[in-house]
Amino acid sequence: MGKWPKLDKIEMIDGPLDDDTYERKLKKLQQELLDLQVHHMRSGGRAMVAIDGWDAAGKGGLIQRMIFGLEPRSIHVWRIGAPTDYEKNRHYLWRFWTRLPERGNWAVFDRTWYGRVLVERIEGFCGKDEWQRAYREINEFERTLADDGVHIVKLLVHVSEEEQRQRMIKRLEDPHKRFKVGPEDFRNIGKRKQYLEAYDDMLEKTDTDHAPWHVIASDDKQHARLAGLGIMVEELSRGTKIAPQELDPEIARAAHNLWGWKPKDDQ
Repeated sequence: MGKWPKLDKIEMIDGPLDDDTYERKLKKLQQELLDLQVHHMRSGGRAMVAIDGWDAAGKGGLIQRMIFGLEPRSIHVWRIGAPTDYEKNRHYLWRFWTRLPERGNWAVFDRTWYGRVLVERIEGFCGKDEWQRAYREINEFERTLADDGVHIVKLLVHVSEEEQRQRMIKRLEDPHKRFKVGPEDFRNIGKRKQYLEAYDDMLEKTDTDHAPWHVIASDDKQHARLAGLGIMVEELSRGTKIAPQELDPEIARAAHNLWGWKPKDDQ
């Protein structure tokens, strides 16, 4: 802990990539993610990807590229909004425990349990003693999962104030994107200074060896998407050696009996 600069001091990447370079790098990372997913499906590995960040920071676009081409039955994207009345009557982590991935599966959280120390803190949805206590509770929650073999990848998608303003205006001007904008967005944007302080505290107090934070500068969406997928590949590859799957002799015999097919080495 203690490695983070103030969030609003993080350097934004500029200089857009040409489309060919971007697509080539994107497809390579997507293939690497698929290879990792198949490995987890075979080995029973589990992964949780926690994504937080500002409105209009590009979380949705990042998730879209992240899951593209993956085996859909083994990955689930949870879009986390305000808790229901049923959920409010339970510990705030309860609704996340019920969404943890089964063995061989991945879970992607579009907003996370960190809402306790972000929006709930800023908007007064919980008391000061509750959100201060949450740092310890969250660290213990993640420690428990990591000890049980769950791979945890935490991404904070950060956008500058001016870029956020321009993206929100584009949404307002585009009839097909106006559904993404609500009154609460402007309430949150108007409290940027408070959110910056909350994000800085979150990074400082919940960046751990078993569940480190990764901050993605997203003023340039292409760079941000490549960075996000690259971090996933790096984190999910840690301690993993992927080898081509051996052909099951029983399956080879079945194919030979039905079609007369033989592996190329035997032909």
